[in-house]
Amino acid sequence: MSAENVELVCPAGTPAALKAAVDAGADCVYVGFRDETNARNFPGLNFSRPELADGIAYAHERGTKVLVAINTFPRAGQPEIWRKAVDDAARLKADAVILADVGLCDYAHRAHPELRLHLSVQASASSAEAIRFYHQAFGIQRAVLPRVLTVPEIAALCGQVPIEMEVFVFGGLCVMAEGRCSLSSYATGQSPNMNGVCSPASHVRYVEKGDKVVSQLGGFTINTFRSGESAGYPTLCKGRFEANGRLSYLFEEPTSLNTLSLLPDLIAAGVTAFKIEGRQRGRAYVGNVVTAFRRAVDAIRRGETPPAIDLDAITEGNRQTSGAYERSWR
Repeated sequence: MSAENVELVCPAGTPAALKAAVDAGADCVYVGFRDETNARNFPGLNFSRPELADGIAYAHERGTKVLVAINTFPRAGQPEIWRKAVDDAARLKADAVILADVGLCDYAHRAHPELRLHLSVQASASSAEAIRFYHQAFGIQRAVLPRVLTVPEIAALCGQVPIEMEVFVFGGLCVMAEGRCSLSSYATGQSPNMNGVCSPASHVRYVEKGDKVVSQLGGFTINTFRSGESAGYPTLCKGRFEANGRLSYLFEEPTSLNTLSLLPDLIAAGVTAFKIEGRQRGRAYVGNVVTAFRRAVDAIRRGETPPAIDLDAITEGNRQTSGAYERSWR
């Protein structure tokens, strides 16, 4: 894969963020409708149909593609709003839809044969056999890989499948298998994979107890912060708990994925698209991260080493990791 062909796929949770991403140099932006059909179904985020029509026009006028994430799983026997989302994305001339559900892939393939289909990370397809199935059955043209593979594993996979591969390069880490998380559902009764809400804001509480601040989700204590300590947003997978007499982050410490230094390796592995996570983030975050990765990709295209760019200030917990891509513990 040549660096000339690599796309920078950037988050747009609002019309303002879409403009920020496009203006900062995104090759593609990914968006969602303002309902439970997408996995970032939070108040104040996402697009109405008229807003998306305007956003697509703005992006296309500047040479940027728009991908619509319809990546949650329909309720049994009630696929109507998910199918309507596919229909509307096609009607509004989106460049692709990002799908996770097998039934919805089948519907989109049959109802809109001209519409480009991408496989969401929510489908958890990480083997050549799974990816080939989606391609052969539904004409999927790109798969977004789960964040559990090393660079050599990605390279091997790219050599075994006939479609494009997209990987996450920056942002929040989902430490559970994408598409299969149950922790938030247990605490709040709302599923990230069906309702599109992991740790919904309506269930979040911050309670002052003496000189400490307690963060809660659905009535469960997720973390306790000392006076002056930054209080993060309460997600179960990044909660700090006491177990066996020891206080620690049992699943994952607050940290952000950052692969700036690995971009040449991912290109050499055959990756087609670099995805930045963060549709729930503001336009300042989007603008800063997209600008940084635009500079890095352009440097690689010129045959230069990607510049060292400090993104600590906008990472979760002010910490960065290369995640499983290097997996040095093996």
